[in-house]
Amino acid sequence: MKALLLAAGKGTRLRPLTAHTPKCLVEVGGRPLLDYWLCDLYAAGALEFLINTHHLAETVRSYVTQHALTPAITLVHEEKLLGTAGTLLANSDFLKQGTTLVAHADNLCLCPWREFLAAHLSRPPETVMTMMTFRSSTPSECGIIEIDRNNIVQGFHEKVANPPGNLANAAVYLIEPELIEMIRRMKDAPNDLSTQVLPCLLGKIFTWENRQTLIDIGTPERLASAQEVANNRNLKCKQ
Repeated sequence: MKALLLAAGKGTRLRPLTAHTPKCLVEVGGRPLLDYWLCDLYAAGALEFLINTHHLAETVRSYVTQHALTPAITLVHEEKLLGTAGTLLANSDFLKQGTTLVAHADNLCLCPWREFLAAHLSRPPETVMTMMTFRSSTPSECGIIEIDRNNIVQGFHEKVANPPGNLANAAVYLIEPELIEMIRRMKDAPNDLSTQVLPCLLGKIFTWENRQTLIDIGTPERLASAQEVANNRNLKCKQ
């Protein structure tokens, strides 16, 4: 397994904190968020990492070059943000040789990663990817999905007032090379995975529910929630 960690965002809702600190390097429990992703995924068997950069790219580069996993990490800089789908297409060579985890590295995500991978490897044959999901306490602020009895996505409801449930897209995916080819063949080249690509793949997305922790560190309030979780757990790096 490889991992593509999206770390280019500006984190505008966390300003002024993110004016000088990339969102992926905001500390939770005394550790940068990016460190959780690198350490936890490495422990689960990820041996290669690709990280895209844009906002405060040199700060991210400086952190990565001092990390214990530096030999396994490649950075790719985006002068102009490409969007999630655009980043996948731009780095198709990295993605074309097997299963790749794709995730936003500015969230706190704690779960049994090997179970997620095992679920993906045993997914129904008609599916091309596995989406991590979670139960949201604020479903109107999330992308809510509908699944069938086989845990395959049958509907999307993106930040609507009264969604039919609280099972949300965690924006953490395990994908196969064929997904990249499907995106490449789309008539209008998409730049956003969640809004432009996934709705075209109904019936082809398997899901796995994260029953532990998924917190989008997008606002000061959510950052405080993540700090509380981290303070109540031993979240040291296990590399």
